[in-house]
Amino acid sequence: MGDKAANGNRTPVLDDVSKSIIEQLQQDGRRSYASIGKAVGLSEAAVRQRVQRLTEAGVMQIVAVTDPLQLGFGRQAMVGIHVDGGIQPVADALAAMDEVIYVVMTAGTYDVLCEVVSTGDEELLDLVSGRIRAVPGVRTTETFVYLKLAKQTYSWGVR
Repeated sequence: MGDKAANGNRTPVLDDVSKSIIEQLQQDGRRSYASIGKAVGLSEAAVRQRVQRLTEAGVMQIVAVTDPLQLGFGRQAMVGIHVDGGIQPVADALAAMDEVIYVVMTAGTYDVLCEVVSTGDEELLDLVSGRIRAVPGVRTTETFVYLKLAKQTYSWGVR
């Protein structure tokens, strides 16, 4: 993995070995460095260094993915938001809220989409009506309550 792309910006250049390491960890984030090293042809220490560089560069994170329902969060929803004025300040304010777990600025019907978790309908109502709608610049919101998760994956590979 190089430190700079050919165009001079800070976007890391991923070689085939780094991509293979990422794919190994996408399959199982607990896979040992020794096991990954055997699969990609590097020593355990070399894999450890590459993983550290990839995480420090923001290319990947190694985290435990949880099921919010099993952790006491009875409601998940996506909130579509129309913004008046600058979008970044609204996105930043949403990202600062603990219940907001995902924020993206979009080109489409909504200016911002955020995914939220709450313990139930009362907390969701307070979050959307009392806090999200109170953020300066939020014009309107539309809430999409999740009824059933059909698919969630993090193994989309690398290009």
